[in-house]
Amino acid sequence: DGLGLEDLEGCERTFSKTNGLASAVRYASAFHRCQAIVGYVAHNDEYEVYQNLTTMILNNYKQAIRIIQEGKNALPRLMDELGITDVSVFSLWLLEEKEYLTARSREPEEETLQMEYWQKLVNLDTSSDLAWTMATPSSASTSSFETMRRHAMENFEKDLKMAQELEIKLGITKRWVPEDEEWQTAGRLVANRKYQCCLDQLESLVVAWIFELSKMNQAGTGYKLRKHIAKALKARSAAIRTALDRFNTAARACSPPHRQLTFEEVVEYTFLADFDLLCNSTHEDISQRPWASPAARAAMDQYFKVCRAEEEIKRLNVEIRRIITYLRDEDRYMEACIAQLQVSHPTLAYQVQVHYNIRARFTNHHLRLLTEIAHLHGFTGTTVAGESTKTNPGDSAGEPATVIPSASSIAAVPTFPPAVCHSGDDSSDLDEPDTDDDEYGDDSSTLTLQEIIRISSDGYGVQE
Repeated sequence: DGLGLEDLEGCERTFSKTNGLASAVRYASAFHRCQAIVGYVAHNDEYEVYQNLTTMILNNYKQAIRIIQEGKNALPRLMDELGITDVSVFSLWLLEEKEYLTARSREPEEETLQMEYWQKLVNLDTSSDLAWTMATPSSASTSSFETMRRHAMENFEKDLKMAQELEIKLGITKRWVPEDEEWQTAGRLVANRKYQCCLDQLESLVVAWIFELSKMNQAGTGYKLRKHIAKALKARSAAIRTALDRFNTAARACSPPHRQLTFEEVVEYTFLADFDLLCNSTHEDISQRPWASPAARAAMDQYFKVCRAEEEIKRLNVEIRRIITYLRDEDRYMEACIAQLQVSHPTLAYQVQVHYNIRARFTNHHLRLLTEIAHLHGFTGTTVAGESTKTNPGDSAGEPATVIPSASSIAAVPTFPPAVCHSGDDSSDLDEPDTDDDEYGDDSSTLTLQEIIRISSDGYGVQE
């Protein structure tokens, strides 16, 4: 709840966009690699993210309105088919499904102990028969035979001790025998667990096989990668056949036996939903639950999509007013700063104006899209600017107070002359620094550049 229509893939898309830098920085040094990444991210934030801000809001608003309209048309019909009169039933179904899945995250401790006890009894029965056979007098009594007999007795004693410990944990006073109901019930649990493990393994192999098939025909896949995928598919097919044999064996051992599959049926599966065997839970049959039917699932999905769309519209209405307020305050703030600098430092005022033009170039674009959003059928927000709470120095809603840095503060920042390449082999120039004051002195152009850097780093030329 509360996420709206967010798909939680924003970071993934950002990382995917930066993959284009890999070829450019692969052989670069650590410094230049970081420099390229920082430059790309700054450029992306300044020219793409900021530009597409209102575009994203417009698309999300349209999507939310469309989902709400579709839900109003389809949801009443689905509720009539299910005989539901109150939408609160969907929340109860979701809670019931969550409780069921949480309970199935691990096997119940009681059933786990019973299955372990049943397996120990089977092992005890096997070791007991072997120990009895080895204890029978034989004419072929040798040292190796005596060793085998001793090992059989030790295994029997070990299995007996483990069975006794489990009997104490389970509070069993009479040891189970194959004729008991508890023995048969635990045997079915063991068979169903083995069946479920085989099903999980088969499902994972088929899903990996599907992904490799989709990658095989994907555009941009090179020849070597396709050959590698082809070999993997061949090996995966053999693994699927082996897992399928184990699955069918486990399916026959269940009581009642589960449906078996053929290799042709498995390889035709193209979606995970095709594994309808997953609906047959080994602990309980959930197919009769009201929330497990396809019609109920469709109604629940439609209802919660509408809920998330309504949350998205509430969030977008807040963001729209924030953008409008920021655009107004930023324009006023920068114009006031430029007006103050025009009197005291016209050169710096020009550079601040150039900096502001980078951001202001998208203002008309934002205003046009915000106007389009305001005319959407179903728009419930407002386009009236609010009052920003960020009034600190440097913030768009703060009081402009430009401060020109003094020459002494700028002189504290070391400046380095540009490197000069010489075609000659004279190495004396490398040991003697260039002291030409006319070329590298503290002239007005260097001072202006340092002022621009200082003012820009202080937040658009605002200091406290």
